Amino acid sequence: MSTDQGSRPAPLFVGDHPALDFLNTVATPSVTPIEWLADGTELLDWLELAELVDKRVIASFRDRGGELDEVADQARTLREWFRGFASRHAGKSCGAAALRELEPLNELLAEDAVYRQVTSPTRRGSSLQPLQWSQQRRWTSPRQLLQPIAEAMGDLVCHGDFHLVRACEGLGCTLMFYDRTKGHGRRWCSMSVCGNRAKAAAHRARLRDGGQDR
Repeated sequence: MSTDQGSRPAPLFVGDHPALDFLNTVATPSVTPIEWLADGTELLDWLELAELVDKRVIASFRDRGGELDEVADQARTLREWFRGFASRHAGKSCGAAALRELEPLNELLAEDAVYRQVTSPTRRGSSLQPLQWSQQRRWTSPRQLLQPIAEAMGDLVCHGDFHLVRACEGLGCTLMFYDRTKGHGRRWCSMSVCGNRAKAAAHRARLRDGGQDR
């Protein structure tokens, strides 16, 4: 895997759902596979970029070194398990029959320490907004960093339509996405990357075929 941060591009957020963006933390957008979760620091960086964990929580875990590296390893294992699930169900219905497959996810979610709070109203201009009912989490262990990822997976499974979970059709591309386009005809992770490559390849093929006809 490529780990050269100097030449490596920023993490890709083309999945249109955080659970699929998480799958895309290892990808082959070009020729060489790229890993964006090689260690604990990279896991924290990605969680912050994905806005899945508050910056203050991220900062509180920055000095946990080896523990974070272990959690990053667990995150990669979780990622590949969910990739298998998503690949099996992509483009199809994902109903109650899939529940047994989701036991590892439910086991992880059961570890969480969450609670509800009534939070202070926020001020906009001169008017007070209503009191807010919000979920809080007691952050006591780096392993809890997996919980927002697990919640994103649960959200996709329960509230998403797996008919719209797609793999990019680009040659060699491994990225996945949730097709939110109006006609649900999205084929590429990005038109500026795989879409343009496909157009260029089709254009070359037409020129070649045209030349052979003459």
